[in-house]
Amino acid sequence: MTEKNPEIIYPCPLSKDYGIPAQQAWMLLKVFLAYRLTLATLFISLFYTQTGSSLLSIDHSPLFTYSSQCYLMLSIISAVCIMGRLTSYTIQAQLLIITDIIILTLIMHAYGGISSGIGVLLAVSIASGGLLIGGRCAMFFAALASVAVLAEQLYASYMNSFDITPYAYFYAGMLGASFFTISLLSFVLAKRSEQMLQVSNQQQAVISNLEELNQYIIQHLQSGIMIANQQQIIQLANEAVLRLMNLVNLPLKLSDISVVLETGFLAWLANNEQDFLVLQVADQSDVHVRFTRLPTGHKFFYMITFEYGSLYNQRVQQSKLASLGRLTASIAHEIRNPLSAINHAGQLLSENSDLPAQDVRLTHIIQINAARVNHIIEDILQLSRRKDSRREKIDLNLWCDRYLKNFMSEQDIAADAFTLVTSNEPLFVCIDPSHLKQIMDNLCQNALKYGQPEAGAIKLQTRMLKQTPCIYVIDNGLGVSREHLRHLFEPFFTTSASGTGLGLYISRELAELNQAKLIYYVTDENNSCFRLCLFNANHTLIER
Repeated sequence: MTEKNPEIIYPCPLSKDYGIPAQQAWMLLKVFLAYRLTLATLFISLFYTQTGSSLLSIDHSPLFTYSSQCYLMLSIISAVCIMGRLTSYTIQAQLLIITDIIILTLIMHAYGGISSGIGVLLAVSIASGGLLIGGRCAMFFAALASVAVLAEQLYASYMNSFDITPYAYFYAGMLGASFFTISLLSFVLAKRSEQMLQVSNQQQAVISNLEELNQYIIQHLQSGIMIANQQQIIQLANEAVLRLMNLVNLPLKLSDISVVLETGFLAWLANNEQDFLVLQVADQSDVHVRFTRLPTGHKFFYMITFEYGSLYNQRVQQSKLASLGRLTASIAHEIRNPLSAINHAGQLLSENSDLPAQDVRLTHIIQINAARVNHIIEDILQLSRRKDSRREKIDLNLWCDRYLKNFMSEQDIAADAFTLVTSNEPLFVCIDPSHLKQIMDNLCQNALKYGQPEAGAIKLQTRMLKQTPCIYVIDNGLGVSREHLRHLFEPFFTTSASGTGLGLYISRELAELNQAKLIYYVTDENNSCFRLCLFNANHTLIER
């Protein structure tokens, strides 16, 4: 027997057109062995009991006795070999079928030849050979049985062992033909069963792989997924639920997670329109919860989706920016055309040598304010041209070091204008590098403009705050007054005659687009500080 795979058995050395799983093959062999043991025991019992003597006429008692005892002994030896796997499957199966054919032929001769009907038992052996081994071996067994039956008939006729009817040879031929037919049918049946088994195994493997894939996807979703029944007993939940709700182990009921969650769930059952809930979780941002009904058969289950508020706000922000971008693009286009005409007319007017000095000053004011309006238009167009965030995993300490060197080189700033303090531990964040650069450009330029760099170096610092990587931009400015603080991130709000008031607004919008948070506060040393908090790249919330 040749084996390509330890789990696949090729039934016959001459035929490798199909195979059956090893466990199933050995089980079939054990079933056939049990049949042999039962049959051998029955033969011996019939010989030694009066019932057997009355049912069958034994013409050769010694032959029947020796054959029956040999049949039982060989079956017992085969049982030991099969249970202990002392021989290979193919060898053991072939020995069982061949010895079956030989001994049953001898027993048939002892009972009076083909007319005794014992030859029918050979059909069971042939069918078993087709199921256990199959291929060309099944045809070989059928041929061997046919030859054995015909040889027994010829021997009995030659030796005049018992009366032979004229139709004995016809019966022998018919029995041989039936052997080949049974062998062919059993082979076809075995092959069809094998094909069905292979299809079933393939489908089972596909279903198993899909189930594992679904489990993996559910467990690694950014959103938390929980399944509960009408009694609020939790049936299933992914790891994101534990993370979002600050849980160590999955509780039994919704009330064990939050009383607010239980109340919201009951309210939703009473009124399905109220399918949204916001939970306050300690030491982290709000969690948005949504309820969905999952009808399955006669039972109802309910899916509860947990999601960080920042993710929800990000989608809202993307929609808002898209709408704002389309609007501002059309407005900016309509303003830029007349503005270009005004600016061009002012330049031509200023080139007039006969223009009085007072009018020259007025043309200069026109050009300055036209440039300022054009700058505002450029900032507005940045909102309309902005694409979705394409976040990458970056080393924050290394990125800040490179950024500061490039920024100081581009702005032609003295080396002592900024100082960088990086965290001792590695900080990996997930953010769009181009968006991060634009945010830092706005913050650093504001620090240079309003932060009194002549009073000391502007401090750029990276460190971890409650497991969240953050960037700090600390200057020496007087800070933002209480009156202006609430308008700090509003568009077009500025205290400078040359500013557009869009820098901080765009920076905060970009931060929220990347699930980050930008805030302003005054340090204990009365220094102005902008803090940009980013999500940890090792956090599954920001995995893509």
